Amino acid sequence: MIRCIRRASVFCLLLLAALLVNTSRIQVFSADDYAHNPANRRLTLTRYAQPRGEIMVGGRSVTGSRDSGEALRYERTYTDGPLFAPVTGYASQTYGTSLLEQTEDDVLSGIDHRLSPIPMWNEFTRKAQPGGRVVTTIKDEAQRAAYAGLGGRRGAVAAIEPSTGRILALASTPSYDPGELSGTGAQVIDAWRALNRDKSEPMLNRALRQTYPPGSAFKVVTAAAVLDAGVLPSIHSGTDTPDPYTLPGTRTRLTNEARGCRDASLLYAFAASCNTVFGHLGADVGLKRMAEAAEGFGFNDPSLHVPSAVAASNFDTSMDKAQVALSSIGQYDTRATPLQMAMVAAAVANDGFVQRPYLVDRLAKSDGSTVAKTDPEPYRQAMSPSTAVQLREMMVAAVEAGTGGRAAIEGVEVGGKTGTAQHGVDNSGTPYAWFISWARKPDAMDPGVAVAVVIEDAEADRADISGGGSAAPIARDVMAAALGLPLNGAE
Repeated sequence: MIRCIRRASVFCLLLLAALLVNTSRIQVFSADDYAHNPANRRLTLTRYAQPRGEIMVGGRSVTGSRDSGEALRYERTYTDGPLFAPVTGYASQTYGTSLLEQTEDDVLSGIDHRLSPIPMWNEFTRKAQPGGRVVTTIKDEAQRAAYAGLGGRRGAVAAIEPSTGRILALASTPSYDPGELSGTGAQVIDAWRALNRDKSEPMLNRALRQTYPPGSAFKVVTAAAVLDAGVLPSIHSGTDTPDPYTLPGTRTRLTNEARGCRDASLLYAFAASCNTVFGHLGADVGLKRMAEAAEGFGFNDPSLHVPSAVAASNFDTSMDKAQVALSSIGQYDTRATPLQMAMVAAAVANDGFVQRPYLVDRLAKSDGSTVAKTDPEPYRQAMSPSTAVQLREMMVAAVEAGTGGRAAIEGVEVGGKTGTAQHGVDNSGTPYAWFISWARKPDAMDPGVAVAVVIEDAEADRADISGGGSAAPIARDVMAAALGLPLNGAE
């Protein structure tokens, strides 16, 4: 009898041990699988059961929450929603999240373990903490200058602090109000459908997710490749370039809108934006070195995040010599995001080094105490420091005596490059207007801001006029705002 009781007891203990092991497996090892199972609404209910954390710009919150009284209780609200939409993205109970609302969702919803009072607290209690804060690098004045300058036209602006990679402005227009997508009602579905049907694509983040032919703004990259390769003894030397220039292996002739491009020096050709000179020099440098130069600035990198994903800018690595010549003036298949072109200008300003761009300065608890901070990180070396010095001289000349005069700021050193990119069948589309630039205050050791502006529907009478006329004044105002200076007010 005692033997039977002993055997039964051992069997019960084994069953209890098996139950404990299975419970541990479910609650610890398989917890994430169950939590993120589409059939489990617990995580979604938890995410919206309390006010969402704040996204901060310039020391103030640009987001909020309202109590809807529904099962998914708290809905997201936005202050100046269209202005900051390319930064915040949206948080919708119906359509999910995007941009910072997506990449920092765990912090904002309070489920990030770093918000816990003690390590592993959330894992054991399965309870969310109050939503944390995402403190951005955006400078409010620069963001407003970018948005106002675009004026609702299709286009984008990206501004970077060259020495750190901090993103100071990220504007895209036409824009939209992310608050229209908060909640679960029929009006949210209607707003989503209307936004997605809008031919102007207001939900497209043109600063991060849209690539454009960069046109003559790409000549900065070509000039860097030429100088680093030692093709010319100096920027003042003649380039032995004919005008017009026949593309290698073809009968196609490349021409200029500017005068004086025949055998022009690199300095003059840059300021006047001579297509023939840069097409000729790019072909001489060759595909391998041109591709290496472009990739040094960040082209062909599909992994770039800020932390939102950035579309990869493209420079083909398989082209014939004629195609290399066209790519060297920012045409053919060369395409870039505005953020990428801001990185190009920033590299020139930062002695040839590209800092990894970033949008989140720090993550914090609801009381403001920091749980994680972003440190500046070297990304790539785009050119030698000596080449960067020469390029700064060329970009300053382009503003002071070339096509970028409308970007000038009194008392400030400004370097820039205009660009007008042809596109469409037989280049029938309205050219895209580009301007990339950097600026340094007279009392500063280093340039404080680099900017890229693109306008899709600018009017252009000839190459580079629209970049200098339409995009340069926007860049000027963004640079002034980023440096804490009053706007020129001059046109």
